[in-house]
Amino acid sequence: MHYEQQTDGQAIAEDEATREESGPGGDTMGLIHVSVGLRSLGSSNGSYEADFLVDTGATDSLAPAAELNKIGVKPVGRKAYELANGVVEEYAFGLVEIFFMDEVTAGRVLFGPDYAEPILGVTALESVGITIDPASRTLKRLPAIPLK
Repeated sequence: MHYEQQTDGQAIAEDEATREESGPGGDTMGLIHVSVGLRSLGSSNGSYEADFLVDTGATDSLAPAAELNKIGVKPVGRKAYELANGVVEEYAFGLVEIFFMDEVTAGRVLFGPDYAEPILGVTALESVGITIDPASRTLKRLPAIPLK
């Protein structure tokens, strides 16, 4: 990981695993992906690692149910979630350890469809003090996590 100094003194963390998607013709669509690992809190069946879409519109993270089942994640509840298209769907969720960008946290992960692109939600990002800089479309490490 390297840090790029901004004029305001804050650093932008740019992980080697963070990448942007390019659309047809090479135009940047502004989608950020980061390498993420998930590990079950109650099992030692290994971990699931993949490139996750960073989605500031999603509160919780989501991964394919088949992958969560492989590593021993058990559903502990269900919640209704509003999708980007406005449709409300109910998803089972489990609790996992989430590691990315040399950070670790724990939180909810939704059991998504097996074809679903994994999503890293804003709760995981904020819990380790990482935000998205909309101007540069990079992940920004805060100097301190707010407790106010």
